[in-house]
Amino acid sequence: MEDMSGVRRARYAVAAVFAVHGAVTGSFATRVPWIQDHASLGAGRLGFALAFTALGASCAMPLAGRISHRFGSRNALRGLIALWTLSLVLPSLAPNLPALCLAMFTYGACAGMADVAMNALGVEVERRLGRSVMSGLHGMWSAGALVGSAAGTLAAHLGADARTHFLLAAAVLTVLGVLSCTWVPDIQPAEDEEPPPRFALPPRSALLIGMVGFCAVFAEGASLDWSAVFLRDRLDSSAGLAAASTTAFMLTMAVARIAGDAVVNRFGAVRTVRAGGVLAVLGGLLVVLAGQPAVAMGGFALMGLGIAVVVPLCFAAAGHAGPNPSQAIAGVATITYTSGLIAPSLIGGVAQATSLVVSFGVVTALACGLTVCAGVLRSAERGAEREVSPRAAAVPGPRP
Repeated sequence: MEDMSGVRRARYAVAAVFAVHGAVTGSFATRVPWIQDHASLGAGRLGFALAFTALGASCAMPLAGRISHRFGSRNALRGLIALWTLSLVLPSLAPNLPALCLAMFTYGACAGMADVAMNALGVEVERRLGRSVMSGLHGMWSAGALVGSAAGTLAAHLGADARTHFLLAAAVLTVLGVLSCTWVPDIQPAEDEEPPPRFALPPRSALLIGMVGFCAVFAEGASLDWSAVFLRDRLDSSAGLAAASTTAFMLTMAVARIAGDAVVNRFGAVRTVRAGGVLAVLGGLLVVLAGQPAVAMGGFALMGLGIAVVVPLCFAAAGHAGPNPSQAIAGVATITYTSGLIAPSLIGGVAQATSLVVSFGVVTALACGLTVCAGVLRSAERGAEREVSPRAAAVPGPRP
């Protein structure tokens, strides 16, 4: 019989790790203008440096499974989350483009490995509970990012040096992350179990699902890293107000994800994503047409609301998409998170060639894909109807 108190404790521990991971991202996003000025970079060169985040993640993400196989899921997550929190300091130390590229490569590698490890444990907790919790876990990530971005907004408003800000944030988040890992599930491989491959192509069933996630995470990555720059450079906002745009974006993301499981249960995955796509497009249009900071901030908030639950739903759809759920989930994760990591660099490249307004026009066009392609998640709804009830019935004890 499953110990439900232990499962609930594991759920809260994994949620805390999600929040710590998000807090690192939120902290970094609000200080991108400071990093840009410190390294004396234009939009194009900043975008080039941010591209190394995607490169680092792409190289390192496949290693997370092998690390968990070698050390067990708990020890692996403990080490990877510590590497991720400590890597926050690196971008603020870079005085020029080559140093920033190296820092962002390391930052991205740590981000990708920790991300894979914590999502794998989130799926395991969901399996043990017998109910959907992934949207809530991602909501905790957004809540953590909101806290991190709020602290970054205050630091930017006070004119604090990002090196000091990141050092203090990394110290606090490392302690919280390592302590939270004490209660996550400790999955050990069987003695004769082969380690997972370093790289495996996602199955065909995961590709379309991954493209839906691609559209959402592209908008998320672009908004996180460029919203503050957009308000400062395009609308001549103060550093504090520019950083607050990132906070507004993360606030709507957090609220929507925390409430996401209830909304999906009420309306279904397809209708939820389609409605979210409409909101994201409206938000993108507000950003593109904005003549005042308040309008642009409202646009970023609407985009956050529209794309919030898409990634958790893509993971759920991948689990029902084929004969090998873990491989499908890994494939979708690779596509979606790579999208978020390459988005900032592509936005910078387009901005260098044209303008930031055109860049967010591209983001708005991609958001249309959520409404157009949401139907690929319909198989997940049917699979959930067949599987959730029997699984939930097999798990004794009250639900959290």
